[in-house]
Amino acid sequence: MLHKLMKEDSMPNWNELLNEVNALGSAHDVLRRKYLNQLHQVTKRNIIVYCSGWLQKQGVTGAGINDEDKNGFMNAVNGLDRSLGLDLVLHTPGGETAATESLVDYLRQMFKGDIRAIVPQLAMSGGTMISCACKSILMGQQSSLGPVDPQFNGIPAHGVLEEFKRAHDEIRVDPSKIPVWQPIIAKYSPAFIGECQKAVSWSEILVREWLATGMLAEDEKRDEKIERIVEELTNHALSLSHARHLSPATCKDMGLRIEMLEDDQRLQDAVLSLHHVYMLTMSQTAAFKIIENHNGAAFIKVAQVQVVRTAG
Repeated sequence: MLHKLMKEDSMPNWNELLNEVNALGSAHDVLRRKYLNQLHQVTKRNIIVYCSGWLQKQGVTGAGINDEDKNGFMNAVNGLDRSLGLDLVLHTPGGETAATESLVDYLRQMFKGDIRAIVPQLAMSGGTMISCACKSILMGQQSSLGPVDPQFNGIPAHGVLEEFKRAHDEIRVDPSKIPVWQPIIAKYSPAFIGECQKAVSWSEILVREWLATGMLAEDEKRDEKIERIVEELTNHALSLSHARHLSPATCKDMGLRIEMLEDDQRLQDAVLSLHHVYMLTMSQTAAFKIIENHNGAAFIKVAQVQVVRTAG
């Protein structure tokens, strides 16, 4: 008995202390967990943050939505009380359409569609698509969604189709313009043009389906609103640029169900404090993507640091 008491009262050894330090994480980890829990206490719902550091680490591979993210979401969903629903905090440039569809299908199944998107700053392209799949979107005056415009290696599919159509129309009217358009059109293969058309149609179908089965499922003007939303989000001729920022007022006007952070000061403070902590993590560490829940379960992608030696 004496031996047992002495063992329980003894100080931790080196390995035990190291394990405790690792469990606590860095100062950034501790701070994120603090504000994640604060937001959870305000909403009483599950919180999962999906945050990309593409603004801080431009050009890094994997910053956009991709299939690897599924592992991060599986880790974040594990152990949660799914009956509480989900508040999904989004900060992303968008990414692959197939991966976006897969993530939406997974989260909808896990939380039976009870998902609210929270956009502290930017949820562009695929991030906008995910937002449209939620029951509502919580934004602040500083928040923006973006056009749903599939990209191929940075080339907008809508832009390719518009350029091809313009060439076709001008050449049909004036065949002498063939030499002008020939080198421009030659950079696109017929298969690529077809893939662009399919990608545009695919994104339109997904947004329309998700709105009809989620946010606008019980809206009396569902069909009318869906057509306007899809037109304004996917028509490149209207949005003019893939990078265009759509304000809460614009999003609300087109028919999306927008809630404003400014209507609840406590909620606004919790969301913005959390967002700022994530931006600090992206700026001051090698992390460029974090998928994390309010219990601290995290999936963190870290950029490799390349050491360059120069002769001195």
